[in-house]
Amino acid sequence: MGNAVGCVSAGVKAPKKASSYGFNPFPLFSSFHGRPRNALQSSSSSSRNKKQKRERIQVDEGSAITSEQALPAALPFHSDQTSSSIPFSRSTSVVHPSLGSKKQSFQRSSSARRRSNNDPLIKRPHQLVNQEPKIESPETSHFVLVHGGGFGAWCWYKTMTLLKESGFKVDAVDLTGSGVSSCDTNSITSLEQYVKPLIDTFNELGNEEKVILVGHDFGGACISYVMELFPSKVAKAVFIAATMLTSGQSALDAISQQMGSNDLMQQAQIFLYANGKQNPPTSIDLDRTLLRDLLFNQSAAKDVELALISMRPIPFAPVLEKLSVSDENYGSVPRFYIKTLQDCAIPVSVQEAMINSNPPELVFEIKGSDHAPFFSKPRALHRILVEISKITPR
Repeated sequence: MGNAVGCVSAGVKAPKKASSYGFNPFPLFSSFHGRPRNALQSSSSSSRNKKQKRERIQVDEGSAITSEQALPAALPFHSDQTSSSIPFSRSTSVVHPSLGSKKQSFQRSSSARRRSNNDPLIKRPHQLVNQEPKIESPETSHFVLVHGGGFGAWCWYKTMTLLKESGFKVDAVDLTGSGVSSCDTNSITSLEQYVKPLIDTFNELGNEEKVILVGHDFGGACISYVMELFPSKVAKAVFIAATMLTSGQSALDAISQQMGSNDLMQQAQIFLYANGKQNPPTSIDLDRTLLRDLLFNQSAAKDVELALISMRPIPFAPVLEKLSVSDENYGSVPRFYIKTLQDCAIPVSVQEAMINSNPPELVFEIKGSDHAPFFSKPRALHRILVEISKITPR
């Protein structure tokens, strides 16, 4: 894994060899009923109104099903097209009439309202208020992709290829201790340290340059942290089956309070104690024999094998850290959520709970997607990202 000392700030005590004693969780970690494992062995591997109206769009690999304010899809695929300059064609959408209505209309979500003109989440004049989202030339053609816990930039290879073929600039970041990072995951002690490579990416952007920031899984908390620091550089934020937190909430709070008894997750978790069993866990690994069922139940075998040899432990301290964000910074960035409907790691019920407590502008749904839509439904994910890039808030 390389020398971990170089990525630890001064004053941070180097971790001891991980304990191999049996797991006896502290009360704080009682929602994680995983198994202990030697860390050295695994080192290579502002709450919004709940009734707020949200538009929901359901997308499968071959079709798009939209609700009342349907978004015309811009599908820049290269399926035997003769030129990349051919204009995007509109998607064909299936219209579902509302029950009991005398005239055909799109079915609304019953759990939320439209944003009011006084809603502070989106500052005027850039707001989606009582209007259909407008799809036109994108505000930015630059995507920054942030992986989830245990993943790395490698997981975005299909999404990066499709976006680049569509003319977008794409960067995928390896967070500290992830992917090709030489830092030992067990030495990461804060969310700031974990997202340092993403912060560096934003520091390198030009003063007027904006990006569409995309986070998957625990990457949702990571992009939220950066949205608070660089709100003027984030045109839109996209959460893919991700931890979309409210201020004062940690990823552990958001997931464990709603997860209940997830036997598969509990079986898969392996807690690592690099500082000894008498101290809190330093990271969480996942049982490789259960990864297919937990994360990749709809993904191709070749992608599962890639994940098996590429995934690394998840640093525990950032998962525990409570996020601090404000309406003025984080709240000024338009957010979009993409639900994965066959997700066994972060079930739909947990995704819905986060959406309801912190409503985004639009909610998309990918049919037939497991926790990794970049593997199981890459083209559906691509179509949604392209649509989001073309939505111009008013």
